[in-house]
Amino acid sequence: MTEILKISDEASVRMITLNRPEKRNALNDELIAAVKAALRDADADQSLRCIVLGGAGKDFCSGADLSAIQKIAAASYEENIQDARSLAELFLLIREVRIPVIAAVRGRALAGGCGLATACDLVVATNTARFGYPEVKIGFVPAMVAGILRRNLGEKKSFELLTQGFEYAAEEAMHLGLVNRVFDEESFDTAVLEYASTYTKVSRSAVEMTKKLLYSIDGSDFAAAIGEGVITNAKARITDDCKKGIARFLEK
Repeated sequence: MTEILKISDEASVRMITLNRPEKRNALNDELIAAVKAALRDADADQSLRCIVLGGAGKDFCSGADLSAIQKIAAASYEENIQDARSLAELFLLIREVRIPVIAAVRGRALAGGCGLATACDLVVATNTARFGYPEVKIGFVPAMVAGILRRNLGEKKSFELLTQGFEYAAEEAMHLGLVNRVFDEESFDTAVLEYASTYTKVSRSAVEMTKKLLYSIDGSDFAAAIGEGVITNAKARITDDCKKGIARFLEK
């Protein structure tokens, strides 16, 4: 039986690949659980500096698979609450993982697949990649990702993307700030690894603390955010990485 995830390491970069190419890497309970387990495993590995989440085959992820959609249609409100919470837990977990999680999008990232990419700390894509939230076309709501999208975009653009259901290209996604880098299809794998390897050249503890700070101040007023920055700054100064970095700097 084919594994639904492929996991490998490139130096200090953990590659987690959704491996249902025949289903366009569509999400079901098993795949969501496997991704959560893989992220927790990576988070516990102190040798890692970064995680890359990708998809096997032509597409990153097409959203929920047919069996999941059929289950939604037949489930009660309480059952749907539990089902929705499973995907919500994945989105939350990505932010709780201490090191950066990069979505590497080839082909289409649609519906829950687009939400999964958007939930990652960083997104890179091929120049032919496509994104979109088509849920409204079948009376569904891209609800969990709304909280993430609204933090990345203004009200007007978030409203348009969530309620019109159209696909948009990687270049537009980068223009909106939803994609960090766009790479050529032919050299995508190499470019993604090179981009991710940036985190092997900087302090892991500094990146961890920056990620935690960035998300913890979301929604804070200016004074509170600066206050959190003071605390993080002081904690960073007493880490081994900072002490060694200062020593190297002073020796120059």
